[in-house]
Amino acid sequence: RQRQADALQRRAKATSGVAAAPPRQVTQGKMFWNGFLLTLAELPGPWEQWRQRRRAAVLHDVDLIEAALAAEEAPLATIAEERRAAREGRVTEATDRFSAKAGHTMKVAEPLGDLPVTERRRIVIIGAGPSGYTAAMYAARAKLRPLLFCGPLVGGQLMLTSDIENFPGYPDAVSGPQMMADLRKQAERFGAEICERKVAAVDLSQRPFRLRLEGDESVVQADAVIIATGATARWLDAHGEDAVKGRGVSTCAVCDGALFMDEDVAVIGGGDTALEDALFLARFAKTVTVLHRREQFKASALMLERVRRDPNIHIKPWRVVNRWLHDESGLTGAELTDPRDESVSETLRVAGAFVAIGHDAQSSLFQGQLATDEEGYILHARPGSNTMTSVPGVFSCGDVSDRRYRQAVTAAGHGCQSALDAERWLDSVPEVGY
Repeated sequence: RQRQADALQRRAKATSGVAAAPPRQVTQGKMFWNGFLLTLAELPGPWEQWRQRRRAAVLHDVDLIEAALAAEEAPLATIAEERRAAREGRVTEATDRFSAKAGHTMKVAEPLGDLPVTERRRIVIIGAGPSGYTAAMYAARAKLRPLLFCGPLVGGQLMLTSDIENFPGYPDAVSGPQMMADLRKQAERFGAEICERKVAAVDLSQRPFRLRLEGDESVVQADAVIIATGATARWLDAHGEDAVKGRGVSTCAVCDGALFMDEDVAVIGGGDTALEDALFLARFAKTVTVLHRREQFKASALMLERVRRDPNIHIKPWRVVNRWLHDESGLTGAELTDPRDESVSETLRVAGAFVAIGHDAQSSLFQGQLATDEEGYILHARPGSNTMTSVPGVFSCGDVSDRRYRQAVTAAGHGCQSALDAERWLDSVPEVGY
């Protein structure tokens, strides 16, 4: 009862601008009635399900308010407003939750409320890779019965990486596919269930959330959803590119740059990321050649000046890779053309090449339902303190929300954060439990 009184007082203070504080007699009456129901729920008897529902109903307001205030993450003004927003398919945002400070209206492309339910899970994880597998491992250790849908590309972008030398725990280089196999085995060891099917549609407008798999006419319900779909690097689509992906051609200089010690390498792109990669590679490579399709660069003037001052970096404007040259050992060079007249200009001999023309966040499945930035990266409600998205109960981790670092180790850390945030959120909202 004291807990109720304290929580109700804090609630009245926190929502003073939203709703009036309850009168004293109403508060005392509610406390007496809830105390009576709690006492009744503790009595022994055959009504186990009723007892659990009653305890959840009585403690719901107190537990949710205390958890939200303790973590300073209350996504909505009041519990009643949260329920109303979920029913109406909208999300109420605090003014400081997103830099845009604009209201986000829920738009479900394919409502799934009428489809039959095959099963219900505490946590469903969408996407594999370091973030997805780590989230599954932590959720499984918490006994939350996670179900992970990894889709056809099991392991994400690291499946295209030959050697990984900067992931803790591997003193010797490990291939991307081997590391993903190790992470999957570790997650399954604790009870995570992994399904190699693709999620075709999601409905986040009401809880429990609904997910439809490709080819199914039924849905899987989830009390909480963790999104770990990642981001896809943009490639050039030059001739022979598929044969050299991960065999000399990479999209991550930080990941693979040290593999080309004292070798000639190339960087393709004209933005800040491309020039940052060139400066980083100049520490290891013999020479670095920057290829750009035009004479003007999108990069800042300061970054461009730093690149021009480096004696190991050479800039070649008006150059486009038309064909990758390779042999049995991997990349040997590139055939370059001039985009102004499509003429073959020269053949560049390099042992490695790094494509730095941008990434695309894999968030199209959630378009209209979650708040994203202008490039499609999913936003967090309280960046830096929680991985919850604009919809309470939906969390995101890894490259689908990280547009800066894009490293395997940071993605794994984000997966851990999302699993812990989801676990604590589920504990604070007993109404979605069983």
